[in-house]
Amino acid sequence: MDSETITRALSRIAHEILERNKGAKELRIIGIRTRGIHIARRLADKIQELEGIKPPLGTLDITLYRDDFRRKTDWPSVQKTEIAFSVEEKNVILVDDVLYTGRTTRAAIDAIMDYGRPDFIQLAVLVDRGGHRELPIQADYVGTRVMTVRTQKVEVLIKELDGRDEVIILQLGSPNEAR
Repeated sequence: MDSETITRALSRIAHEILERNKGAKELRIIGIRTRGIHIARRLADKIQELEGIKPPLGTLDITLYRDDFRRKTDWPSVQKTEIAFSVEEKNVILVDDVLYTGRTTRAAIDAIMDYGRPDFIQLAVLVDRGGHRELPIQADYVGTRVMTVRTQKVEVLIKELDGRDEVIILQLGSPNEAR
């Protein structure tokens, strides 16, 4: 995906979110650190442009909710979660860059539930890798679906962090993998 394709995908997702939720009034958008935050911000901006209402935006660090947390030998770097609004009885749109095994999404759902009980949580992702789920999780809104093998990595580059918008597939073990 190039910059233009990403912009179109996010615009389509914003329209789909508004249609399914009958507007933006009850929406709360939460981006998963790191790239999900920037994608969430863009979705919130697009929703405001379309609907005239900017949904409250939160950021979520799932580090301590991961199921592999205790397996790691190094102490993980925990960043700030910022959810300055109630999720109670709201429509939460959880946003991430890539859906792969579903474990990140599961951890994020656990974290959100610690803040209250939303009416529902919907998942929006820029890329769905399909076929590799380890948990029964699927995205409600998808920018693009790509069929990959486990020896490949989907890398999402975001202008705010990487200087450009792009999605690329890398073969693990290739010279490009290190960048």
